[in-house]
Amino acid sequence: MKCKLETFPPYRIAYMRRVGPYGPANVEVMEELKKWARKNQLLDSAILFAIPQDNPQTTAPEHCRFDACIVLSENAQLNAADSAIREGELAGGNYLVFEVKHTAEDIQRAYTEIFPALHSNGYTMDDKPILEKYTGDLTTNPYCEICVPVKM
Repeated sequence: MKCKLETFPPYRIAYMRRVGPYGPANVEVMEELKKWARKNQLLDSAILFAIPQDNPQTTAPEHCRFDACIVLSENAQLNAADSAIREGELAGGNYLVFEVKHTAEDIQRAYTEIFPALHSNGYTMDDKPILEKYTGDLTTNPYCEICVPVKM
């Protein structure tokens, strides 16, 4: 599996959080975020992140946190009336980036191949969540990037 090393800057983000078992409901949260972003004219040329915050092998499904995020520009203002939207910062750092076709099967297969690839390339995972990065929309970019934080 091919990967490249990238250094991400810190990103200012707006996000929606869902707590519960990972699965199809995560897609619904991302769609709600995109709907909000479209309404606020933030979706064009946006960078979106899907962030499963917890390891489902060590966290009970009902406690797993999932964040759907969009990168905000420095001057973007959030409306206090949007109570479902939170503002935060995504820490920068070094990531091994794997490009994956955006289908459930390909993403699931990638997750099984990432950890052996990580170790065979001599990297150790950093103590941050794995990010799924999306740019554009699926009609123009049918791929996403799975970004694994690594220690240097």
